[in-house]
Amino acid sequence: MNEPLAFDAALATIRDCCRLLPAEAVALAHAGGRVLAAPVAAPRPLPPFDNAGMDGFALRWTPDLAAGSELAVIAEQAAGDGIAGQAADACSIMTGARLPDGLDTVVPVEDCRVLSRDAEGRPTRIALAALPAAGQYVRRAGSDVAPGQHVLAAGIRLDEEALMVLRGIGLRNVLVRRRPRLALACTGRELVDADGAELAPGQIANTNGPYLERLLAEAGADVVERVTVTDSPEALAPVLARWLADGIELVVTTGAVSKGRYDFVPDVLASLGADVRFHSLRMRPGRPLLFATAGRGSLLFGLPGNPISSAIGARFFIDAAVRAMTGRPAETPVQLPLAADVRKKPGIRLVQKASLALSADGRLSVRVLAGQESFRTAPLLEARAWAMLLEADTHLQAGCLVAVHPLRPGATSCLDASPA
Repeated sequence: MNEPLAFDAALATIRDCCRLLPAEAVALAHAGGRVLAAPVAAPRPLPPFDNAGMDGFALRWTPDLAAGSELAVIAEQAAGDGIAGQAADACSIMTGARLPDGLDTVVPVEDCRVLSRDAEGRPTRIALAALPAAGQYVRRAGSDVAPGQHVLAAGIRLDEEALMVLRGIGLRNVLVRRRPRLALACTGRELVDADGAELAPGQIANTNGPYLERLLAEAGADVVERVTVTDSPEALAPVLARWLADGIELVVTTGAVSKGRYDFVPDVLASLGADVRFHSLRMRPGRPLLFATAGRGSLLFGLPGNPISSAIGARFFIDAAVRAMTGRPAETPVQLPLAADVRKKPGIRLVQKASLALSADGRLSVRVLAGQESFRTAPLLEARAWAMLLEADTHLQAGCLVAVHPLRPGATSCLDASPA
């Protein structure tokens, strides 16, 4: 525990301490961002019936049809109309309308000539301009999703595209993992929570609290409480003790976690009986990150107070815990070439703010930004990703592949680039 731990070993330690949370059924309307606890098979086909792919006329295809064939139009079928049956002649039909039983082909309006209309202007007789292909312009029932087809696997996080398909196949509820509850305490008498407040000498705006609350909610946590406390064990200890007694799965602090005179978080955790699993990483920013277990299975994360250090700790280590608790697989980065040479000292993992560039010939690359210090937040305005420079790396030349992660855990891809 006294020796700094490697980045990957720290992730493995955290995952080993996680337990899979129970499943619960939620309405599809509230399932966005949740993680499936069981695979989903389609209870009904999508589309649910054969329907027209064009505005035109539905008919029953026969070998004796030919260009110039004349047909009586004896019915009309619009989207939303129910079951109808028709064995012969033609039916005027709209895109998306259910194909009448007995008809199997749709001829577009532009491929027909209207010979007569009724008093309200509806076609009553048409002539075919060309021979139609059997079954043309018909969307078959189940051609998108067949009944019983496997649609989604357990461990998938439901985005809007997944919800679109689940609605289409008729689901009302879905079985998902319960979200881990998370509570966040920011330490520091210098912190001011009110946005835009006048700052007294020595005070700073609390940027960590709101940022981490939103980021961790995007990761899939249920953020139940966020507080700001002064620099004293007496202020922090009862807050953490209450959260541990309540069985909060993820307890997070920012600041007071390093080796300075006012870094009291380790002592508070010791007083609460916490088992510290590691308290230093071979990583920058974020070297003094602390991870412990306590209470009824709570995981405790002591994040450094510098905003980039705390952001990286939450983005990679707390997100890893949320993934493990909800049954999601470990994150897999993309590999992208560096846009320029990079040098670093060996033995330390660097997590770097990075932008993405798309060249004129369509090649995507990653650029490590200036301003990597842990207090600098303005480079995040340009950043689109985190670039990982590994412990063994020393001199990486332009074109070398590096691991790249989306800036935020809720993103589906880091590939949000602008032309170089």
